[in-house]
Amino acid sequence: MSKKIRFCVGESLVAGGPPGTAAEPEVIIGELDGPVGVAFANQLGDQNNGHSKVLAIMNTDIMVKPATIMVSKVTVKSSKYTNILMGTVQGAIANGVLDCVRSNIIPKEDVEKLGIIVSVWLNPSVSDDTNLDHKILFDIHRKATAQAITKAINGEPSIDWLLENQDKIVHKYYQMGLDRKL
Repeated sequence: MSKKIRFCVGESLVAGGPPGTAAEPEVIIGELDGPVGVAFANQLGDQNNGHSKVLAIMNTDIMVKPATIMVSKVTVKSSKYTNILMGTVQGAIANGVLDCVRSNIIPKEDVEKLGIIVSVWLNPSVSDDTNLDHKILFDIHRKATAQAITKAINGEPSIDWLLENQDKIVHKYYQMGLDRKL
């Protein structure tokens, strides 16, 4: 095994597409014989109505490696939303993981030893979009997944960067509240 990957956490936000297509995955990656493996098994075995946890797959029976489980941040209420989440987005996440192996962010020799948990944001408005561009949605979620994994493995942002930039960063939704007159 390359360097030990015990428990790494990362996130990413990729927007810029049509409304509803932004992706904001949060990931945990680590060795399956440690706390990530325990969490992975618990997630897969503890299904909840409206918050199904499924493996990231390339197609209906081709699981990506490292083993990756995706968990929806949004309560799944419709079959259309389910089909988008468990189709376009699921495939995008699997490809984002594989992109990290291809670029050696995740060493190829470690894929059998690692597990990834991806907490997925998919805007519920996609269910109402009759002109949803699945290619754009796929590309955004693929890129966001790869970025989140890369940040996790690289420990980004560093504490030094955070301390240096603390007063320059304002949360987008906090800022929106400041801009509104109440």
